[in-house]
Amino acid sequence: MNAADTTPIILGYSGGLDTSFCVPWLKERYGRPVVTVTINTGGIDDEAARDLDHRSRALGAQEHVLVEARQAFFDRVLKYLVFGNVRRGHLYPLCVGAERGIQATLLAELAKARGSRTVAHGCTAAGNDQVRFEVALRTIAPGLEVLAPVRDEGFIRTEQQKYLEEGGYPVPVRGSAYSINRGLWGVTIGGRETLDSKESIPEDAWVLSPNAFAKPRKPERHVISFTQGVPTSLDGEAMDPVTLIETLEAIGGAYAIGRGIHVGDTVLGTKGRVAFEAPAAEILLVAHRELEKLVLSGPQQRIKDLVAAPYGDFVHEGKQLDPVCRDIEALLASSQARVTGEVKIMLHTGNLFVEGVTSPHSLLAATKGVYGEKAGEWTPADALGYSRILALPGVLQTRAAGR
Repeated sequence: MNAADTTPIILGYSGGLDTSFCVPWLKERYGRPVVTVTINTGGIDDEAARDLDHRSRALGAQEHVLVEARQAFFDRVLKYLVFGNVRRGHLYPLCVGAERGIQATLLAELAKARGSRTVAHGCTAAGNDQVRFEVALRTIAPGLEVLAPVRDEGFIRTEQQKYLEEGGYPVPVRGSAYSINRGLWGVTIGGRETLDSKESIPEDAWVLSPNAFAKPRKPERHVISFTQGVPTSLDGEAMDPVTLIETLEAIGGAYAIGRGIHVGDTVLGTKGRVAFEAPAAEILLVAHRELEKLVLSGPQQRIKDLVAAPYGDFVHEGKQLDPVCRDIEALLASSQARVTGEVKIMLHTGNLFVEGVTSPHSLLAATKGVYGEKAGEWTPADALGYSRILALPGVLQTRAAGR
């Protein structure tokens, strides 16, 4: 680092202990101003935004910047996760982590605009986010200097708390037994129970649906409309995707829709376990999948599935800036040309049920036949001949085996 550099260090700031510690520590170590930046990819309301600004300045930041990125997050990432019906381990809808690529991109852009060549983050050496940020930042701007004090200096939480207390700086609220991350696509919860695979977190630790099963709600029906794969309305009311997602989170969260505990492979190669709540993701992925079944051919669905899984892996690992992701996104977008229609859903506490699906491009409605009832498109003789030809490979295998 150039000792004469007086440009600000651009710090990705969440308001937690790690990033709070970084503000005064970076100022003291490098003698440079620190600009804190929060990229809002969901989960930050007006009150939270004001609190982040106040605490950042109290920690000594020269300036705090809140970047609104929810729509960009949907357009650049979430849209394709919906198109691909992407889940990790057939369960987890990438609630948190999928936004790191766009957060890194916007951090790098802000650094360039401020004339700074240095960005910083508060990640530890033990998690996925350090890799996601580093990969994305170095891909976007290879010349950027990236600082990660907590990881690189090996600071532990008690040391960070002591440093802030002794310096007279505000210390984030302590005492919670659970680590909570929240974004547009859902919430993740980590705690003592997720350190192994034996049990669930307690009922009152869930963020969106605590004690939901103690007082089950009456069933509720809704209709979701998609236009070329993009969710566009709820119960007949047109909404932009961000508003629709936030509305579904409030509705579905009360029913404990989208709860789960995921065991999977971390970016570092170890196993990890996390509890999550993703009501909007669960509702949209299930509804979208059923609409696709109505309008896409079997081969279209199979090929989509082949590319959607690795796409989810790339996003999870922070590699979504790789050109291969643009190729996959092009295929996914092309597949959505006829994914337009309505999906009727019913919510019960802990259960999502798809009651019906309609589309002007329905392949079911396009046939003259009725499954199991009437051929329509062919004759009985055609069906007999087709069955005989389809059985021919098996017949030949049996003959060749000498049976």
